[in-house]
Amino acid sequence: MSTSSTPKTLHLVIHGRVQGVYFRNSMQEEAELLGVSGWVRNLPDRTVEAMVQGEAGAVEAIVRWAQRGPMMASVERVEVAPGSGSYSGFEIR
Repeated sequence: MSTSSTPKTLHLVIHGRVQGVYFRNSMQEEAELLGVSGWVRNLPDRTVEAMVQGEAGAVEAIVRWAQRGPMMASVERVEVAPGSGSYSGFEIR
């Protein structure tokens, strides 16, 4: 079964100390290394929201990364739900 023709898309909401710790920039760097497309942004409630899309293994890897984040982050939990859209590249919004 090939997953390359159908990219996996997930919506993430990351809770914890995730703003002001280089989370968005670090996630963009990780996504580019993994070949994951999508976007990431801060929300007013101090969470970080992201849409990630790509090969299933790469998307699962970025979700695992989000569960720990960059060195200064303290991730409490990551809400994962099906996502939608079509993305090229990974942007900070």
